[in-house]
Amino acid sequence: MTHAEANTADAAGPAPGPGKGGRLKVPGEGSFWLSEWAFPFFVATLAAGIFSGTHLYYVYHTGVFNEVAVVALLKAGMDGGSYGAAAAFGAGFLFARIIEGPMVGILDIGGSLQTGVGIGIPAMLLAGGITAPLEHFWLALPTGALIGFAIGCLILGIRRATINSPGSTSTFGADVMMGAGNSAGRYLGPLVIIAAATASIPVGLGSVIGALLFYWWKKPLTGGAILGAMLFGLFFPIAGT
Repeated sequence: MTHAEANTADAAGPAPGPGKGGRLKVPGEGSFWLSEWAFPFFVATLAAGIFSGTHLYYVYHTGVFNEVAVVALLKAGMDGGSYGAAAAFGAGFLFARIIEGPMVGILDIGGSLQTGVGIGIPAMLLAGGITAPLEHFWLALPTGALIGFAIGCLILGIRRATINSPGSTSTFGADVMMGAGNSAGRYLGPLVIIAAATASIPVGLGSVIGALLFYWWKKPLTGGAILGAMLFGLFFPIAGT
């Protein structure tokens, strides 16, 4: 190495060394934002916004984070006083997603939060005569945050008691992720493909093929990208660390 090259290397600083197990350390690894317990806070933040959106709809008839067909269930209750359909539909989705999330590692924002927290829980509150959290914005925010935080902790608790319990194994060794459902999910297709490609080349190729097939069938790209990545990941598994 020449003198000039040595000066350049010193100015650039030391190269990032390998982390645990000889692999390169991920930026931010070990911080709160990449920790397991950041998940309930993310869910709390989303739930606070979604519940507040339902407050806006209850007071001003606009702002709810749901599809028209789902909002119609809540509106029918607001007009007729019967919230049974909205409560059963929304709470059913929420319960199913809370059970599904810990097992597969994906929490669907549309089914769990937008439908469950945005429609199901408000309908249950209104059916019980509890209207204050939906009438006041300052109360809607913390109410939604508490609901979301409880959901996040419950999902982590179920995960620890099942697939992450001592002696058990998991087919999908991923942490819980959150993905947008309903109409918002169509915009996540490219992000899923990029994430799959960064995992491994075969998985990324499967994601691309799945997305192309779903595009040809005029279906949402996100579903094809996820299924393609999972299928190729079955035949070309990613080595664990």
